[in-house]
Amino acid sequence: MLKAGPVWALGTMSGTSLDGVDAAMVLTDGARILDLGETGYRAYEADEQAVLRGALGCWPGDAGVEAAAEVVETAHAELMSQFAGAEIMGFHGQTLAHDPRGRGTHQAGNGAILAEVLERPVVWDFRSSDVALGGQGAPLVPFFHFALARWIGAAEPLAFLNLGGVGNVTWVDPGLPGPEAEGAVLAFDTGPANAPVNDLMRARRGLDCDAGGALAAEGVADEAVLAQFLAHPYFFRMPPKSLDRNDFASLNAAVAGLCDADAAATLTRAAALAVARGAEHFPRPVSRLLVAGGGRLNATLMGHLAELMPCAVLPVEDVGLNGDMLEAQAFAYLAVRVARGLPTSGPSTTGVMALVGGGQISYPGV
Repeated sequence: MLKAGPVWALGTMSGTSLDGVDAAMVLTDGARILDLGETGYRAYEADEQAVLRGALGCWPGDAGVEAAAEVVETAHAELMSQFAGAEIMGFHGQTLAHDPRGRGTHQAGNGAILAEVLERPVVWDFRSSDVALGGQGAPLVPFFHFALARWIGAAEPLAFLNLGGVGNVTWVDPGLPGPEAEGAVLAFDTGPANAPVNDLMRARRGLDCDAGGALAAEGVADEAVLAQFLAHPYFFRMPPKSLDRNDFASLNAAVAGLCDADAAATLTRAAALAVARGAEHFPRPVSRLLVAGGGRLNATLMGHLAELMPCAVLPVEDVGLNGDMLEAQAFAYLAVRVARGLPTSGPSTTGVMALVGGGQISYPGV
């Protein structure tokens, strides 16, 4: 049983870029953020990435899934064991497949194993309850974004954009009583972000990413490919809505005939256009778009966003936050919400019919 009042929670996140595991501490009572604590990172080795990549799109029981889960559990246990002060831990796992209107959602890794190894309560399987009740199961960070807006002292609507493998955005009105209030948050996946260009760089140049957007800056985006991209049915669906990493696999196929620089330029421009198209759904204009995730380090992508968006586009570091750790911090915050019986998603974040408290808690020795 978690003690009353604020507690230090550890959250972890391993995103669709498959680079490694982030971990971060948050002091919270499940409603407010009271402090942001130490952070850590554990990279996946090349052989581990190969195992995970081989299991993308797979479901429980498929070949390769058990090996992927072992990689995820081992990496997380190594990193999480370094945080002695955590009273509860949030473990997201590694998303291998996400099909909320079909087979559901699949995050590799068993939180019960981690609870035994770490001898601490572990909250995990955050998405399944939402999906089972008709929600998209993603994105799950919006309630944290509301608390974060309060933490940085925001007084007017703003948006948080995370540019990982897939982009997701949360529109927040911090003037309302809480994230559960009607009109307080709206969230959805914008479209592909880093995943297509990362895959391109790996296939053509053996690199993990286009560092700083340097290659994209040398090329010219193909307008025909971009027009086809924006005609994808996803952009005509009303939010909330979510994506699997491979839902836009056709985008990489569309740039197959382009030179490296033009292909990178096209994929980078596509990520920015997806965000701009998504912003058309914001209930009211925002003064700031605060950007987290690896995409904020891509100067070419950030330049496109500054051109396309009618507001200031800033890395979250400009307001004193750590753009590499927001999602890990979110799952620390959500772990406490689960333990306190508070909702973690709702109609305006995942499209679920009512407020839902996701996640299950595993205790050591139980």
